[in-house]
Order: sequence, then structure tokens, then C-alpha cells
Amino acid sequence: MPERPATHRPLRAKLIFNATSGRTEESPQQLTDILAEMQSRDILAEVFILRPDSKVEDVVRSAIRGGIKLVVVAGGDGTIDVVAGAMIGSSATLGIIPTGTRNNVAFNLGIPGTIAEAVALLREGRRQKIDVGYLRSGRAGRWFLEAAALGLLSDLYPVADDIQHGDLAQIGNLLSTFVSSTPSRLRATLDRRHRIDTSAHMVLISNMPYLGPHFRISPDVSCNDNRLDVFVFSDMSKLNLISYAMQSTGGAIEDARVKHYRVKRLKIKTDPQMPVLADGVLLDLGSITALVHHRALAVMVGATDSALERQPVTTPVADRELATHG
Repeated sequence: MPERPATHRPLRAKLIFNATSGRTEESPQQLTDILAEMQSRDILAEVFILRPDSKVEDVVRSAIRGGIKLVVVAGGDGTIDVVAGAMIGSSATLGIIPTGTRNNVAFNLGIPGTIAEAVALLREGRRQKIDVGYLRSGRAGRWFLEAAALGLLSDLYPVADDIQHGDLAQIGNLLSTFVSSTPSRLRATLDRRHRIDTSAHMVLISNMPYLGPHFRISPDVSCNDNRLDVFVFSDMSKLNLISYAMQSTGGAIEDARVKHYRVKRLKIKTDPQMPVLADGVLLDLGSITALVHHRALAVMVGATDSALERQPVTTPVADRELATHG
């Protein structure tokens, strides 16, 4: 017989369940399994099932004001982002049960993919405060857990996301967008001290080491070091970018044409204006300001190799002085 979980003092929680994440036909069984696992571990869940018109932020803030200390998200990365944004700076803890397509946030935080193990982590895991990024572009602002981007990646992401969700008709649009893209002139200010003037197809601002389908951009990225990691893809043609992406599928690679900086604050102006993306959401065109908020969100985490640990800086020698200021 399986070992019965240890009895705990009852714990109130708010469960935010997104029935449209992942395979929707599995959602009823997923909810049943989640509630059964929570019950076995004395977690008393108040369930809120998301609808297209749900005001998730209001639901989360109301639960916290009502004394809830644990807010659990069962959904994908997009749902986690929205809930986390409403919890920034609060004393409540975020729990994650990954039921989405990519589940990249959970992967970065060492949260297992099965419902039973993810629920067990709510009791047996480690409460960790992590850094969160904030990006403003024009009138739009957004918190981000994983990454923000300017340029080609921002153009390609919505089409690639549709393809990943089964819309193969978008392949032609993906190729067309890639072929027609042009580099922009970038003027960046790092930590109000240093300036960069260069040309590039894209800029990536990362808070976690794994992006998208668990692609590791660099082993040096951490969400617990009070820095954002900025990667400027300068002096690279589109063919170079394809080659870089293909090589990187086997793990992070070093390329002198990818400049790596570590900052608390970043301002960028682009000409022509580049599209701006934050955790998969398109914001605006043009100038951006990005900030890191240190230890702004408490999360229940599991075993992880790098996301929660500060890593040594291994940027190119020419960039180290810039990268370590601030």
C-alpha cells in the first residue's frame, strides 16, 4: 500500500484553476486530482475557475486581504505570470501546479510536472523569495518572471506560439516575418552610468536561465542575484542567428557576438522602433525601461540546478566592467 502523507495542521489556500491550459479535455480530471491531493495533505482550497472575463488580479488580492497565505496556480506560464503580478510585495506565498503547454516557470523553479509531486511540494518544498523584473514601454507596463525581449524574437513569438498550439498554417507567416525583419540601432543606458550604441536584430532581458521550451540561454542567469541579464545580439546576420539557435538547442554556447551585461536598471531606445515582449505578451513599440525587484515574490520551490542560486559572471572580458557595475 502507498504510504499515507503525514498529517499537517490545516492550511487555507486559494486555488486558481485554468481549465484552458494544456489539454483542455483533461481539465476535469486534473481538478479532481488536485483537490484530492490537497485534501490528503490537509490543504483547504477555495477554488476559483478562470473564465475569459475573469479579473484574476482582483481575485488574488481579495484572497490575500481575507487572510489567505498560500495562493496556488494550476495552469500554464501565462496564468502564473498574471497571478504572480498581483502578489508582488505581499506576504503571501505562490504555489505552482504546472498544467500548461511549456511549464517553463515551474521548470526553472524545480517544480515537478506531476500533480501529486507538485501538491506535495506545497507542504514539503522550500519557501524562496525570488527576483521579478518589471518592464515599461510607452503607457504599458508588466511584471515578468522569465524574460523580456525587443526585436526579432518579439516579432516571431506570437506566430511560433500559434504553431506550437497546432496552427500549422502560421508557418508561412513565421518565415515571412523572419525574412522581412531588419536590425535596429540601439541606444542603451545601463544602471544610469554606462551607454551602449550598437546595431542588433534583438535584445533579450532574462530573469531565469531557461526560456521557452526549456532552452538555456546561459548558466550564469539567476532569479536570486538582484540583477537582470541582458543579451545583445549585435553583429549577427539572420543566418548567424539561425546557426546560433540550432547550436544552442544542445545547451548554452559562448559567442563573442552576443554581449552579456548584468544590471539592475536598463533603458533602451531603438531606431527603427522594435516590438517589445514581456513573458509572451506584446506591449508596445520603441523605448523601454526595465528594472529588477529583488526578492519581490515568495514561491514554494523544489530542487533546481541554477535558477535560485547566484552564479559566477562569465561575460566576455571586454564587458566585465560594464556587467558588474550597479
